[in-house]
Amino acid sequence: MPKAIGMIELSSIAIGHLVQDAMLKAASVELLVARSICSGKYMTLVGGAVAEVESAVEAGVGIASDAVIDSLIIPNVHDNVFPAISQSVELKPGDMGALGLVETFTVSSIIEAADAAAKAAAVTLFRVHVAMAVGGKGFLQVTGDVSAVRAAIDAAASVAIESGVLVAHVVIPNPRRELFTEYI
Repeated sequence: MPKAIGMIELSSIAIGHLVQDAMLKAASVELLVARSICSGKYMTLVGGAVAEVESAVEAGVGIASDAVIDSLIIPNVHDNVFPAISQSVELKPGDMGALGLVETFTVSSIIEAADAAAKAAAVTLFRVHVAMAVGGKGFLQVTGDVSAVRAAIDAAASVAIESGVLVAHVVIPNPRRELFTEYI
């Protein structure tokens, strides 16, 4: 599992491909996700050693000119972020407690918020949805006991507020089970 992740979100699909190539040539990183996303944007997410991820993001941003919407580097990303992004977390009925959600305007901000949520409290980060079918926005979902979910959502929302990209955040203490199966 990579120790760091780096991401660049761009306003151009064509420049996105150029940036992806530059990132992969600049450093020994693993390509985690690269694709066009809603609103005609493009994202590249890489993982690896901290210095390598920093070099890759620096190279990508350097070649992107004015197309960069946002970028991020998370040096010691929480292990639960990767399965949640890949949507490989399976919840059993006993795992479903309070439900917390954070929604942001950018993909990079939701990944950073997810990392903050996972580090803030003992919750299950079970989904990080990035940009597809939601107008380029991102959202995350966590579950656990009510106080832990509140702490995780507060931490995630604080990250998004600092960036000025928070759309909404909610905690539902006793959700109907159908809310855990509602996916886009």
